[in-house]
This record gives sequence, structure tokens and C-alpha cells, in this order.
Amino acid sequence: MTATEEHRRLIVAGTGIAGLTAAIYAGRSNNDPLVLEGDEPGGQLTLTSEVENYPGFPEGISGPDLINEMKEQAEQFGAEIEHGVVESVDDSERPFRVELSNGDVYTCDAFVAASGASARTLGIPGEDDLMGYGVSTCATCDGAFFRGEDMLVVGGGDAAFEEAHFLTKFADTVYLAHRREEFRAEDYWIDKVGKKVEEGEIELLRNTELLEVHGSPEDGVDHVTLATNETGYPSEHLDDAETETYDFDVGAVFVAIGHTPNTEYLEDTGVELDDTGYIQTRGGKGGNQTATGVEGLFGAGDVVDYHYQQAVTAAGMGCKAAIDADGYLEDLDDAAAEPEAAEADD
Repeated sequence: MTATEEHRRLIVAGTGIAGLTAAIYAGRSNNDPLVLEGDEPGGQLTLTSEVENYPGFPEGISGPDLINEMKEQAEQFGAEIEHGVVESVDDSERPFRVELSNGDVYTCDAFVAASGASARTLGIPGEDDLMGYGVSTCATCDGAFFRGEDMLVVGGGDAAFEEAHFLTKFADTVYLAHRREEFRAEDYWIDKVGKKVEEGEIELLRNTELLEVHGSPEDGVDHVTLATNETGYPSEHLDDAETETYDFDVGAVFVAIGHTPNTEYLEDTGVELDDTGYIQTRGGKGGNQTATGVEGLFGAGDVVDYHYQQAVTAAGMGCKAAIDADGYLEDLDDAAAEPEAAEADD
């Protein structure tokens, strides 16, 4: 099959909230965006069975339904949505050259990177089957659904401590399991969680690993299987007599072991990435807050934001990126028109 090669005014990478919001605004600005949905169509929100904190839906809406509504809205304004995983972006010349993993090639005048960040998971039995049905990677998204339940948070860094602290608003008891004795969280979070431990709202399970999640999509999480070994990393010592494996009753599991931004395709460009791969944008006040170090290339959503990671903040950033891209494209049009005007004057 011969690879296609087409030129587009604007390409948006990602069909999560940020990418689709950018597509809606870009479509309304007559920039005819091509939106590439990648290998995780809809982004992390598709793993959320019910979204109650997105403005405009007092009764809540499922994550997949919200994504589908936004896709329809974007297409209504002229966006074209195609399946395609971006393999690389060549910013050495203009227009940009965008190559997909299937060999298709596009060129574009402006590019919005809204490819999101993938939550890291444990890869244990029951995790995938119950994701969105009692297993979650976002406490602020899903914690309220499990009011009064005992909840388990897995992780030992800032994200895990922040999620555990947040979940005390809803949980009977929050159990924080970490596979080592020492936590990686900053002292700030260790102190905050320590107060909750003293108050009996959080219990720390050191040198403990989650081995399996039990339950069903219909009834949610019923219980989990944990392993404990005083030397740490118990899953590596399951045959040791010192390792204790046991079932533990909880109603929800929150995996908080970090995210991986989907930015591999930008590594050979002039876009600045931080040590963990998140895109560095201009920020600040005024326009062009979503601009990167490469003129004409903009970043939005969880691929930039490693802190808030909420649907509504991703939408706001997608809006900004589309407006910034529109300004850049208008400047390109004006620059192209100047020689023509000069020739006409002659």
C-alpha cells in the first residue's frame, strides 16, 4: 500500500478533552483541523464510567459519552477525525512533516500536541477488567463514587500521598500501600498524611504490594490480594516463608504510580521537554501561552500539565492552543500576502 501524503493547515494530535476542544475552536476559525486520535482514542476520560465534575452536566455523564459528544461537535465545525499514531514530527523545515506509524505522511502549517499522558498501571490480574468499575487512576475524578467504602491507594510518591489525603473526604479508611519501607513523597505530603494517620483516617501499609483485584464490572471491587515482606518488594519474594499473602476487603483501588507523557514523537524536535517528558510551554500572561520552543507547534492538556490533570483544565488549555495556533496561521497568511501586495503596487 502506498503511503499517503497530504497537506493540512492544522493537525491536532489527540482526541482527549484538550485535543477535541482545540478541534472545536480550530474548526470554528475555519482552520479545517485534522485530528489524529492515536492509540488511546478519547484519552484517559474513556476509563471513567461517570464524570460528575465537568461543567454543564448536573446529572453527570460517562467519560465515553462526553468524548463522543465532543467529537460530534468538532466534526460539526469542520474537523476531520482519523485514526493515526504520530511517529515523528520533522520541524527542520516548513511546513512540518508529520509521519504516522502506518507510514502515512502529512504536512501542516501548525501543529497542536494534545497527545496526553498515560497513567502507569501495575499489570496485575483484575486491574484492566475493573478499570472504571472500582479501579481508577484518578482520585479527584472517581473518589466520590465510593463514599463510605474502605479504599486502597497504591504508590509511594507525591501523587499517591495527595490522592490518599484527598480520598479521606469520602472513605471510611484509606489504606496506602507501598512496596518499600521508605516513601518517595516530599516531606510536605508525608507530614500532611501523617496527621491523617494520627487521626485514624489513613493507614500505611509499608513493604506491601497489590497482587490482584477481585470483583466484577457489575458489582465493582470486592476485595484485593496483598503481599507483605519486611525486606520490601514482596512480589519478588513470594516463595519466601517471610512473605505473607492475604485477602483484604476494600471497595475501591486507586493506582497512583505516575503518568508517562506521550511525547516520544517530539524527542527529535526543538520542543523542550522536562526530565520526565512533559512539554514545556511559554505560559505566563497574554497570548501564546501554549507555544513551545518551536514556532507553530503548541502543547495542550495532560501532555503539558502534570499537576492538575483534570478534564476541565485540559479543555481550557485546548481552547488556548487553538486560539494561539489561529494567531500564528493568520500571521503566516499575512506574510504570504505581503509580496503579492508589493507586486501589485509595482
